[in-house]
Amino acid sequence: MSPAKRAFDVVVAGTVLVVMAVPMLVIAAAVWVTMGRPVVFRQSRPGLHGGIFVLHKFRSMRDGPGSDAQRVTTLGRFLRSTSLDELPELFDVLRGNMSLVGPRPLLVRYLDRYDERQARRHEVRPGLTGWAAVNGRNGLTWPEKLELDVWYVEHRTFWLDLVILGRTVATVARRTGIGHDEDGTVPEFLGPEADHR
Repeated sequence: MSPAKRAFDVVVAGTVLVVMAVPMLVIAAAVWVTMGRPVVFRQSRPGLHGGIFVLHKFRSMRDGPGSDAQRVTTLGRFLRSTSLDELPELFDVLRGNMSLVGPRPLLVRYLDRYDERQARRHEVRPGLTGWAAVNGRNGLTWPEKLELDVWYVEHRTFWLDLVILGRTVATVARRTGIGHDEDGTVPEFLGPEADHR
């Protein structure tokens, strides 16, 4: 990561955290009242070069039996559809584990399922938003999404990052491409040879 990109990440993430401090406190209180503790969901994710870091999001699912889609609460569905659940990831940006723009961090168990080209998505830090996120987001198939991630790695520039950030605001405002279903969940990535329809 260039020093300029890192400085931009820190300034923007820090500014947004200050501006959104009160809304984030309100969200935290709402999560605590409706779902209890913990308020923040933590999960290990692959970062730069596949190194593992802990990602932070506002919790959106209740504990207990059932699939992820069944455990997403009404509040959680709203947080996901507006991307407000991802605000705590700004702290991951400040820590240097993520960037504002880059391929979205996926699950650790996917690491050995990528083909050689798909694995290139880990040549950069994962992002709060990315090229795939503004070109269909979770409405894309896995092959489409991963190819867009690699396209970003191959063509990344500061100006492309600005374009992606601008388009992210529009995408979130329209709530488009949030998920394959109303709960914002997506099917598991099973590898490049799997049928992901």
